[in-house]
Amino acid sequence: MRDGIEGVAFDLDGTLYPNYRLNIRLIPFILKEWRMLSAFGKARNIIRKEQKENPSLLYNEFYEHQARVTAELLSVPAEPLNKRINNLIYRGWENYFKDIKLFKNTLETLSALRKAGYKTGLLSDFPPETKLKYLGINDGWNAVLCSELCGALKPHPRSFLELASVMGLEPSKILYVGNSHSYDVCGAAKAGMKTAWIKSPLTPLWGKHPKPDFSFHNYRQFFHYMIQ
Repeated sequence: MRDGIEGVAFDLDGTLYPNYRLNIRLIPFILKEWRMLSAFGKARNIIRKEQKENPSLLYNEFYEHQARVTAELLSVPAEPLNKRINNLIYRGWENYFKDIKLFKNTLETLSALRKAGYKTGLLSDFPPETKLKYLGINDGWNAVLCSELCGALKPHPRSFLELASVMGLEPSKILYVGNSHSYDVCGAAKAGMKTAWIKSPLTPLWGKHPKPDFSFHNYRQFFHYMIQ
């Protein structure tokens, strides 16, 4: 195994499949629900800011709090909006994952990691179980977690530490793979994990802190990095 790593964990959206493949499918929905989606995104940024300013702040009823913040931005009642967010975004978006293709060599890499003895985990900011089923990769994981159910969005370290606990490994023994430097690399590093950043060839690395332990453009490169 490489550099004392015993487990490899992944983000989902934009990490195991290209974001553009989902975004193209979502265009009609985005145009129709632009006002709500804009407020929803702002609410999640507010929650991240709250938790950055107060790292001990966790939300046991995360979805309810998220709906209240979103409702305040839209000046509408929170309870009906919470149901609408669940139906339109959390449940509604899942159907868009049918037939979406993973990044090339993703399946081969996951299989090779497991055969080499690495534990594998997944941590997503949105509920991942149904998505994984549609993507055809719902089996073989040692842990599958949603950060929202841990009470904090990435890059808060809470969900990363919970992931390590479920995987049965010390954070320092886990390499976390993600496409977002701000959320995935920074969050995992704060939790004491090693990090790998899948990024576009056009994305600059300079000036980013903390820097990932490894950056790559495709899963063939990642395969060769991990499988000696």
